[in-house]
Amino acid sequence: MKESDIQKKIIDYLHSIGAWTVKTIRCNKSGVPDILACLHGRFIALEVKTEKGKASALQLRNIKQINHAGGIAAIVRSVEDTKQILKELHNE
Repeated sequence: MKESDIQKKIIDYLHSIGAWTVKTIRCNKSGVPDILACLHGRFIALEVKTEKGKASALQLRNIKQINHAGGIAAIVRSVEDTKQILKELHNE
């Protein structure tokens, strides 16, 4: 499955649960995660990768900075990964 197909499925899922979402295409800042969302007042940033895809050092640094700032940021490879992250968020 292509990364863009995974992104679409994740965005469709996020919309179905009431999240505001943006699919980043090109930004003024390199390494910005693929999907930005807000759900229940929490900022969520998801870097979507295929099963074999790897995040760059810049992407990993941005994920770390978002988490440090109080947001939720992660690498996801499926809707199931996304659901798991949101489940953990709900249990905080």
